[in-house]
Formats: sequence, C-alpha cells, structure tokens
Amino acid sequence: MRFSWVLPLALAGLLGMPSADAQGGATAPEVTLELIMADPEWIGNPPERPYWADDGGAVYFEQERPGEDDVFDLVRVDLASGGLTVLDDSQRGGAGVAGGDWSRDRRFKVYSREGDVYLHDVAGGEIRQLTRTVEPESAPRFLAGDRRVAFHRGRAVFVRDLESGLEYQVAELQLADDPAEEEPPEDFLARQQRRLFDWVREQREDEERAREREREARREDPSRVPPPWYLGDDVELVDSALAPGGDWMLLVVADKDRQRGKRDQMPNYVSAGGYVTIEDVRPKVGTGDGKGERLVALDLEAHRRFELDLSALPGIAEDPLAELRRLAQERKEKRRDEEKRDEDEDEEPEEDGEAKPRQVNVAGVRFAPDGRFAAFMARSVDNKDRWLALVERPAGGEAPALTTVHRLHDPAWINWEHNGFDWLEDGRRLWYQSEETGFSQLYLYSLDDASARPLTAGESVVDEPAVSPDQRFVYFVANPDHPGVYEVYRVPVAGGASEQLTRLGGVNSFTLSPDGARLLVTHSTTTSPPELFLVDLAADLPAASARRLTHTASEAFSSISWTAPEIVAVPSSHQERPIWSRFYPPRELMASDATRDADGRRAAVIFIHGAGYLQNAHQGWSGYFREFMFHTLLTRHGYLVLDMDYRGSRGYGRDWRTAIYRDMGGPELEDLADGVAWLVERHGVDPRRLGVYGGSYGGFLTFMALFKRPELFACGAALRPVTDWAHYNHPYTSNILNTPELDPEAYERSSPIELAAGLARPLLICSGMQDDNVLFQDTVRLAQRLIELGKEDWELAIYPIEAHGFVEPASWLDEYRRIFKLFRAHLLP
Repeated sequence: MRFSWVLPLALAGLLGMPSADAQGGATAPEVTLELIMADPEWIGNPPERPYWADDGGAVYFEQERPGEDDVFDLVRVDLASGGLTVLDDSQRGGAGVAGGDWSRDRRFKVYSREGDVYLHDVAGGEIRQLTRTVEPESAPRFLAGDRRVAFHRGRAVFVRDLESGLEYQVAELQLADDPAEEEPPEDFLARQQRRLFDWVREQREDEERAREREREARREDPSRVPPPWYLGDDVELVDSALAPGGDWMLLVVADKDRQRGKRDQMPNYVSAGGYVTIEDVRPKVGTGDGKGERLVALDLEAHRRFELDLSALPGIAEDPLAELRRLAQERKEKRRDEEKRDEDEDEEPEEDGEAKPRQVNVAGVRFAPDGRFAAFMARSVDNKDRWLALVERPAGGEAPALTTVHRLHDPAWINWEHNGFDWLEDGRRLWYQSEETGFSQLYLYSLDDASARPLTAGESVVDEPAVSPDQRFVYFVANPDHPGVYEVYRVPVAGGASEQLTRLGGVNSFTLSPDGARLLVTHSTTTSPPELFLVDLAADLPAASARRLTHTASEAFSSISWTAPEIVAVPSSHQERPIWSRFYPPRELMASDATRDADGRRAAVIFIHGAGYLQNAHQGWSGYFREFMFHTLLTRHGYLVLDMDYRGSRGYGRDWRTAIYRDMGGPELEDLADGVAWLVERHGVDPRRLGVYGGSYGGFLTFMALFKRPELFACGAALRPVTDWAHYNHPYTSNILNTPELDPEAYERSSPIELAAGLARPLLICSGMQDDNVLFQDTVRLAQRLIELGKEDWELAIYPIEAHGFVEPASWLDEYRRIFKLFRAHLLP
C-alpha cells in the first residue's frame, strides 16, 4: 500500500502536446494540464441567469467579473442596437429582476430585490419601492383586483394597499398554546392557593376577562390586526400562502420535535486561528423519525381553523414497504432471541419494524386566480406517491373540501424533477407534469368536468414548462429527435400538435419575453460554452433564425482544436435501449505511438459522470468542462475515451432512472462492461489496457468496478467517492435504497466498503477533507478497511481545504496529475 499526501508531482514535459494552429494562422495555446486546470476564467465568463427587461426592449445577464471570484457584474443588452452595457451599483435598481408577478392587464409587475419589494409601472416606466427594511421581504404578488400586494416578512404575511399606502398584517400566527385554553396547575399547592385565597381566583378571572376584551376589540375594530391564531407550542411553521381575495390562508406545519436525523461533524485542520474547528454537517440516511407535514386552512373572515384530513388521498393508507417492514421485524425478533435478552421479552417491537401510517410533505401551494380553490402537491415521506389535490375555500364556517386531481405512484421512487404545476388565468384549468407514461409529459386538468387530458406525448422528456402571457400556449424544452438534443417547443392549450421553435442543435433553455413574442435562448454545444440567442416567434417558425447576442468564449479557448466528442449509441446486452455515450476518438496525426501495442491496439479510459441522475452524453456544454479538456489531452496522447450515460442517468425516462432501485452499482456496472466490449470490438482497444475514473457517484462506480469486476479495468481513480451508502444523506439515498434498518440487503450489495476484498488492481483515491456532501469519513473508513484486508497498490491523496467541488486550481492540477500518471503507469504497453 502506498499512501501519498498532496504534494506536487514532477511530470513537467509529459503532460501536454502542441495544439494545431488556429484559423487565421495564429498559434493556439499548448494544451497542458496546467492550462486545463487553471482558473476557468481563461475559457471566458459565460452569461449566467439571463432575464428580460420588463418592457421587452433589453435583456440582462450576470457575468463573473474578471479577476474577482464570485463577484458578478450585471450586463444589459439593448436589443435595438445590440449594445452591451455593464451596470454599476447605482444603476441596478432600475434593472428589475427575473421573476415577480404581473397584474392581469400586464401593465404592472411586482418583485423583490435584495430583500425589499418594488412595483414597476411598465407602461409609465416608473419603479416604486414599497419597502426598505432590515428584515427581508419575499414572494410578493398581486391580490385580486391588482390594487393590493401581498408579501412575506419572516413567517408573517403582509399586504400593501397600493392606493392608500396602508401596510397591514393579515394574520398574527403564534407558535404557542392559546392562553385562554390553558388549564390551571393541578398539583396540591396550586389547588390550595385557589381554595384559600380569593385574590388568586380573582386575578385569574381578571386575566381571562382582559384577554376576551382584547380579542373582541380586535374582532370588531377593522383598523386593528384580527385576533391571533395560536398554532400550538409543539409545531413549526414551514410555509404559508394567502388566497388572492385575502380571505383565507393555507399553512404548512410540522411537529417541532420531528427529528431530521443525527448530524455528523467535520473537522477543519487548516483554520484561520491555527486550532482545529468543528462544523456540524448533514445527518445520515435513516436517522430521522420520518415525520412529515400537515396542511391547515385558516378562514380569516369567520376566524376558524381547519386541519385538512389527507386520509382521502387515494392510496395513502397503503404501505408499499410492508413486506420489507415484515422482514425487518423478523430480523429484530431473531436478534432478540439469539441474544436471549429475557428482561426484554415484554418490550414493544422497535418502531422501524412496525407498519407506520403514511406521512407526507407538501411540495407547493398554488391558488386559483379567483381564490376559490388552492392546488397543492403532496409527496409521501417514503417518496413512492405524489398527489396533486384541490382545497376549496371554506364557506359558511364549514371545513374546506378536498379533491384529488392526480396520483402518481412509483414502486421505486418519484422523480426529484418534473413536478411543476400551476393554474391558468381562467381559474378553471390546471396544468401539471407527470411521468405516468414513463416520460415527463404535460397534462391539463379541467374543473368543469373533473378530467385531465395530455397536452404532450411520446418517449421524450418535457421540461421547463412556461405558459404564454396570452394563455394560448405552453412552452417547453424536450428531446424527441435525439435524447442528447434539447430544443424549444410549444403546444396549444386548446389541444393540438406540438410545434418546434428552435433548430439550433445542442442543448437549449429559454425565457419567454413579457409580450410572448420572442425567446431568449441559452444555447451551447459540446465544444462551445453557453451563449445567448434571440428568436423572433413572428418569423416563419420552421426556418426561424436565431440572432446571437453574446460572444463570451475567450480567443485562447476558441483557437484550440478540441477533440469534439461523438454522441454514440453503445449496444446494451441487458436491454433494448442503447447506452448513449460521449466517445472521444484518438487524434491519429498527433497521437503517440507509445499508446499502441505490437498489434496496433489502443489504450482507453472510461469516465463516469457523477450525481447518478445526471445526463452528460448530450450535445451541449458539459458541467464537466475540465474533464472535456482533459479528454482532449488524453486523445492527443493516443487514448480513446468513453463517457457513458449508464442506467440511472437523466434524460431517458422513468425506467432508465429507476433501474438501479435497491441495487446501486449493479445495472450501471453492466453498462460499463458493455462499454468495454464496444471499445474492444469496435475500436480495437486492448482489453488489458483500460482505465476508469470518476467523481462522487462516478467515484462510487469506480470502486464497484474495481471491487466487483477487477478484470474489466487495469486501474482506476475514485474522486470524492461514496464508499458506504449508509453514511450518505437521507433525501437522496432513501429514495433508491430505502433505509439501512429496513433494507440492509440493498445497502450491503450497493456499498463498496462491503466489497473491498475484491480489489486487485491499482487504485487512486482523491478526497477533500472539507467535503460536506460526501464526508471525508467515507474515505477514512474505506482506507482502514483496505489496510485490514492487507490490500496493496492503492494510494490516497487528501486535499485539506477542498469541499466536494474543488475550487483551487492547485488542487485540480495535483489531482489530475496523479490521474494522468496512474494511466501512464498502467495503460501503456
């Protein structure tokens, strides 16, 4: 076993080869690891978070300021002249923001900026600041009639009357018990005091009368805030929403004592003060109590409170994990019998082994424009079900009615994405997304006949839905022609075929102009970072051209002849669908003959993307831009590189996503093996000279490949890797593997630390010690396991100041020097 600290490696002269001349004869920079891993500012600072000016005459975007990390300038692009202006701080107040809420006539827009609320008279050009406070205000929106604006300040909801200027609090929410309902103490001394002393009794009666007088005054006096709502001292307020009429509210509450899990701790050895500091970090999977949230309706006019009965949601009483719970209970009973704990014979079964009533979390509340209905999305805590339901406004003091619009059930888990929903302006129709067909599609629900119909269909992913200002169309991006190409489309709300609006290729996202006549498109390709384009929807759409607005890639980056990855369909031996991948062929004219063996066979590397649920074999710019450049360097040294969207990846529908349920590292490894076979059979790669590397989930899969199938790869590098899923977070892990107590077999088959005995090939592990996502503890535990197993040919590089995503160029350079050295040492003939 070799253990190496983070020290520079002397590989100068081995890491780069001259690039081809750029167009026009200028010599491009030499592609070296030092260049690739430098501050990415050298590539250019692309436009970020673009949005429209409220009048549609300009667009804005943020751009990182050269030489200053995390400092962003705001840039205005005038669409008439094409001129770009960098705004100074004094000009930002007039630039508006993305988002906000429009009045029904679209003359006014209300929004929050830097924690204050603003009203923009778009027609008149005036911006009026409504608040200027230390406590931030958020989520402003117009109430019915557009003469009042509601917003949040802390946990309270306020309303500003735009005509009178009056600002008032609609409801006083107290996280305490109602004093009027408190019972007097019942111990001996308290009872004695009341029995012996008239003064004690009179004091209590006076207090009760004073409280009732105050409540009566606040009920009858319209100039005062209505009486308080006492929610109880055992709850926390998660969210609140006010109806457009201002006459009722929905609250999301939860038990104050609910446990989200036991937090771990992370030491920092390179602190400013020279002493070790400790930071509390996220809890581990399965350590919480599984309690969810509840919905409470407040009738502000009748001053009545209703807790909504969610038992009417279809399927909520079913337990999709019942069989696993039964097996877990049997295991616990068997352990008790084996331990012969006679004193515990009468104890109740442990909570994890019992079937629990289904808890839910509320994932959003949307009021219809007329305020009669509110739609909300609830997700079961086990994430096997998602409901879209309606609550009708309380009437006559009666409890509000609950109606289910849609139930989505998945025996694996409901997707984290594609859960959008909202009302149309008529208040009678509601659009939503669903994966019920296996792919995210759009649906429209009508209150008039209580039915839903699909707006889109097919085996493609529909994302980023947005309704046009005139309510005629829903705009979205989708990939129907190729899973790696995302274009912009629209579909009529009234029904009909979808219409393609862009033909740019690559990957595109969009923002619709305030008048709905144009698209601001963010477009990228595999070799070009994101840039902004303008599409005029009034043009002939099949031939609509896009006008480019920005050119932010640097001349140095653009001058280099990068290896453009080919998007290829690798045949699968386990399913009908292929495994879409990025393939980087070798640069024949510049490749070193040293990478070929006597038979002319090549060495190759497989890169494994992270996150699990992430798409990287698309035709747009990758978040793995350093790896893209590194792969160019590898191809210039004669390696072939394959980057696969293994099962579990994003962009290919529900079945591809959930194929890894209860078996992380199983189907993905089958896909990697198919990639190896494809490289060997199709491209003449030497099966003895393949390397593998990846970070985060890619690091986890690198472990699984080397531990379970050591014959596949000659060596591997696992970066910021998960080693034991029982030590990862709850929201991600419990969806795929349930919890360790409930489903231990899933964790044992999916955790590399359980399989480390299979290591037989050289392994490099690189981990940041300040990683609060995949904790450094993961790597430490695996290191101890490898030591106890007597494993050799593994080394560990630690990075004391780095978190999950490295920041310092020196750390990136050191890490990739080690990876490059690993491949040279073990993949050359």
